[in-house]
Amino acid sequence: MKQLERKALQLRIEVLKMIYEAGSGHIGGSLSSLDILVILFYEVMRFDPHRPFWEERDRFILSKGHSVEAYYAVLADLGFFPREELRNYCRFGSRLTGHPTTKVPGVEVNTGSLGHGLAVGAGMAMAGKMDQKGYKVYVLMGDGELGEGSVWEAAQIAAHYKLDNLIGIVDRNRLQISGCTEDILRLEDLMNKWSAFGWEVLNVDGHNFEELLKIFKAVPLTKNKPHVIIAHTTKGKGISFMENDRSWHHRVPSKEELEKALGELSTKLREFEENE
Repeated sequence: MKQLERKALQLRIEVLKMIYEAGSGHIGGSLSSLDILVILFYEVMRFDPHRPFWEERDRFILSKGHSVEAYYAVLADLGFFPREELRNYCRFGSRLTGHPTTKVPGVEVNTGSLGHGLAVGAGMAMAGKMDQKGYKVYVLMGDGELGEGSVWEAAQIAAHYKLDNLIGIVDRNRLQISGCTEDILRLEDLMNKWSAFGWEVLNVDGHNFEELLKIFKAVPLTKNKPHVIIAHTTKGKGISFMENDRSWHHRVPSKEELEKALGELSTKLREFEENE
């Protein structure tokens, strides 16, 4: 767990540098979802960076495609493409655009238009069942994204076809670009909503590595039901002045803010080393 926490700190540094150098990016949601990505890609999912289209691989869809910086940082660290390419993020001619595209190894589907990821994931899961494959499909959604009706159409289809190889994840940081989710379009009672659509529903602290790993290793808990994990997270997680501040949904840090943020993360990394 300590190694995973250290990895998450290192990747947060990468995300900050990417956004600062590009002059663009969705920093708050990338930081809130990064711990989830670390658990999935470093401990749970089956894949091969040298064979990105290996048929038996688990599939991952970043439905909240605007939080792509964390996704790219993970893929580069795992060797899907050269780490140096992160320096070209959002620059003219780069394949690392502001939303995921299949030009990038490791990306299964173009995303960014919110509300589509779960439907695509359901299709992949259904194909896996038809082909008698053992892979799982993971779809990471934003909580603000759940205001899209297409999410609930896909949820209904997944339950109808008993897709227990489909795992939805909600990055429940309770903030979207225009404010608190409960003020914009109330979501609660979110657990009962998913349950009513026929899903097995699980709650987890989205920054607790042990809890995340335990839940992801356990699913599917119920045969013939899709599962959704509501991961309670903090927008801007890891940077004191960014946490729970919706202004950091889409914002680039100044040089001074970058130095302050990097200083906080570097201090935490040193504490890890001193305690070992």
